[in-house]
Amino acid sequence: QVRLVESGGALVQAGGSLRLSCAASGFTFSSYWMYWVRQAPGKGLEWVSGINDDSYSRTYTDSVKGRFTISRDNYKNTLYLQMNSLKPEDTAVYYCAKAGEVHPEANEYDYWGQGTQVTVSS
Repeated sequence: QVRLVESGGALVQAGGSLRLSCAASGFTFSSYWMYWVRQAPGKGLEWVSGINDDSYSRTYTDSVKGRFTISRDNYKNTLYLQMNSLKPEDTAVYYCAKAGEVHPEANEYDYWGQGTQVTVSS
């Protein structure tokens, strides 16, 4: 069964950095696009970033471009999100997710983890 376990969330001051990790199992990790999505307090899920199977393509929502970097280690079945210059509006629960298809048509996912809390104070 698919299992995605996020870690690395913390309370951090504005301008600080965090690196989130997602340990994946139960599927061929190296064959799938992976994503980070987040949910801020009182809001719905927001797609944040995506990365293809071999890290050739990396995509980001406009609000995090230049600050966040998505990466993956296919030998360790682990997805990462390096978060720099954090802002209070980045406060959210962050989830990693896998694409529903090996060759997805859009940034759609079929599984996600329990999430890790990121809180950015001003």
